[in-house]
Amino acid sequence: MQRPAPRVKTSAASCFAWLGRAMSRIGRIPINLPDAVSCEIKGDTVAVGGPKGKLSMRLPMGINVVKEGKQLKLQQDLSVRMKKRHMDSRHGLARALVYNMVKGVMDGYERKVEMMGAGYRPQVQANKLVLTLGFSHPVTVNLPEGVKITAERVEGGARGEERHMLKLTGCDKALLGELASEIRRIRPMDVYKGKGVRHFNEVVRRKPGKATVGAGGTGGK
Repeated sequence: MQRPAPRVKTSAASCFAWLGRAMSRIGRIPINLPDAVSCEIKGDTVAVGGPKGKLSMRLPMGINVVKEGKQLKLQQDLSVRMKKRHMDSRHGLARALVYNMVKGVMDGYERKVEMMGAGYRPQVQANKLVLTLGFSHPVTVNLPEGVKITAERVEGGARGEERHMLKLTGCDKALLGELASEIRRIRPMDVYKGKGVRHFNEVVRRKPGKATVGAGGTGGK
């Protein structure tokens, strides 16, 4: 009878070393800091500043950041007891968020929203956006601090249809996306008439109306 192979005892240090080698591939990529970007680390809070503004965020539990020269390196805190897949996901997420902050304060971000419809018009008033979208009253959207918006008329139709482009700029990528979605929710695109608000380059599948379907039918028996 063949004896089973002896069990190899592994120490906690060897397990932690293996976890360090197998951490998130995205999280291991260092973040380069441009000369015009400053970074300050206080505990679990990272603050960056640049030509476009200042941003800060609190790192998720189990993730640390270290500044080495002109690079930021995010590391996993192996003393925190957490499942490996959860730690890896936090590692990659934290790295992506910090990278977005660095890029935002250096170059900034941009989001575009389209408005199409007869009489649909946007107006920018100081820190407010006033939208005329076919309701009985105009809709006012308060612009967050650090977000700038410009409105431009792209084209107009013979029956009063207009197409306007709203361009949102700022250093906070998440804030711009949230604001663009908020504006879109006010009057989503009508799939029958093609009127409403949509993200730039958003594909909206148009549907034929009942009159079009009836006209194209073969009739009764």
